[in-house]
Amino acid sequence: MKQVLYYIISAIWYLFSLLPLRIHYVLSDGIYLIVYRLIGYRVKVVRNNLEKSFPEKTEKELREIERKFYHCLCDYFVETIKMTTMSEKQMRRRMTYKGVDVINQCTNDKQSVALYLGHIFNWEWITSVPLWVSPDLVCGQLYHALENPIFDKLFLNIRQRWGAECIALTDVLRKTIEYKQQNKVSIIGYIGDQVPHWNNIHHWCQFLNHDTPVMTGSERIAIKNNQALVYLDIRRVRRGYYEAEFQLMTRNPKELKEFEATDIYFRKLEETIRKQPELWLWSHNRWKRTREEFNERFKVVDGKVVPK
Repeated sequence: MKQVLYYIISAIWYLFSLLPLRIHYVLSDGIYLIVYRLIGYRVKVVRNNLEKSFPEKTEKELREIERKFYHCLCDYFVETIKMTTMSEKQMRRRMTYKGVDVINQCTNDKQSVALYLGHIFNWEWITSVPLWVSPDLVCGQLYHALENPIFDKLFLNIRQRWGAECIALTDVLRKTIEYKQQNKVSIIGYIGDQVPHWNNIHHWCQFLNHDTPVMTGSERIAIKNNQALVYLDIRRVRRGYYEAEFQLMTRNPKELKEFEATDIYFRKLEETIRKQPELWLWSHNRWKRTREEFNERFKVVDGKVVPK
């Protein structure tokens, strides 16, 4: 039954993707009215996040960011569907990259790259990176399976369409070591602005006016494999057009202090967000874990987080 349902949804998804993008944006405007104006999807979470992240802004400024965010969120939905049948030429025109030489300098020296980015719209289009780098590179991205198996399969197909391999979180260390042993040069994308589980909290940093628990696994993997650390700064040029710039963080991660790479990443991510705040995913509850609760419930023993 699930297989039949998958084919039905996949067919509808495919047919919808054939529509011109301008029609998708008309539909997006209609979805915006329903999601934001009618339903008020996660408005309390978005509003709370914005108010605490930008205490210096007026209520009028915050509401403007809020409205723009929901427009971008709805555009994200239709743009992701459009990826299913978007041509390579159209993708190259709508998602462009600067600083590709930063990647080339590393990979020409046989040094793999850990690519840091955040949930900046439209991060799904970043799966087009293989179109801009050497075909000899192994391109991968960390992947967290969706709860719905049908949509999980749909998104896997879309995200791997341009040649990037989706790597499960639990497999990333094994995969990077495997690439290194096979003398394969890789570029692996890490979206590091997610909420870590309690037992994975090893570091806190100041991010958008919050004391924030952060994920540090990508830093440890990069150091272990001596990968160059590169940040991807994303901006929206206009509706349906994005530009991403590769910015070198370091080619020598082993020379950095513990968690310094993670701190650099979050500083750069905050800079990106402050330039166009409506592009970040404000609807997730990024700060639901606090240091006070962590200190009450957990302790660190020999580098491991354990319950008290």
